[in-house]
Amino acid sequence: MALRYWAIIVILGIGWGMSFMFNAVLLRELAPLWISVGRVGLGALGCWVFLLARGRNWRISPSRALALAGFGALSYAIPFSCYALGQQHIASGVAGIVNACTPALAVVVTHFWPGGERANWRKSLGVASGLAGIVLLSLPILQGGESSAIWAILVTLGAPLCYAFSVNVARQFRDMEPVVLVAWALTGATAFILPLALWSDGVPGALSTQAWGALLIIGFALTSAAFIAMYWVLPKIGPTNVTLPTLIAPASALSLGVLVLGEPLEVSHLSGLLAILFGLLLIDGRLFRRRVPAV
Repeated sequence: MALRYWAIIVILGIGWGMSFMFNAVLLRELAPLWISVGRVGLGALGCWVFLLARGRNWRISPSRALALAGFGALSYAIPFSCYALGQQHIASGVAGIVNACTPALAVVVTHFWPGGERANWRKSLGVASGLAGIVLLSLPILQGGESSAIWAILVTLGAPLCYAFSVNVARQFRDMEPVVLVAWALTGATAFILPLALWSDGVPGALSTQAWGALLIIGFALTSAAFIAMYWVLPKIGPTNVTLPTLIAPASALSLGVLVLGEPLEVSHLSGLLAILFGLLLIDGRLFRRRVPAV
């Protein structure tokens, strides 16, 4: 993978790690489904502003708009809801840890996906190392035996499972410009989750300045801008590699959770991060390829 693509992966990983901190801030004032509504709604708005300002052709057929609505529910509305629901009972750093399952699940799903990448021994070992790191990071919670925390981890796992499928579903839209794809998908995600939020929690009350700031950042920067970048780089690096930011995000989520939110940092967290980093390097493979000497 080229160095410039690695730079995008690292930036996305750090940014998405920050999203767990902003979720924790928003949960003080918003219900989980409304956090998802705000994120996908503002994300869609950012994409449409970009499209209209640049004069891009955004028109698509009704059948494709419907397909993108389903894709948006799978890729955005449901995962964002899973994170917020889970973070009611687990720390932001732990949610970032659970999110790191995405590359491992993507390797498995892509292996069995029609026309997908087949997993070799190195990627399989990377999956095992990444999952071992997640177990180490999650061990204190699992040993505590709190039913609410265990339930929250299982709910949060729904997000990486959705991502593992969505990166493969995205292949059918690879002929579309990334901004158009994300704009329609986020619009469909908003249409999907908004009625559920209204039915479940009613209309939310007034938000503080801090909550609005978190919502604007998580919507515009970490959703519209970030996913435009992700779908731009997807055809260049493949559906498995495009999930690598979720292996970087735990370090970002844990660091911000400790420094900003005052969450505890366990020794097992650090050992888990090392295992996850090793898994990332195995899945990427650049350090393990034989170099052919120049003639």
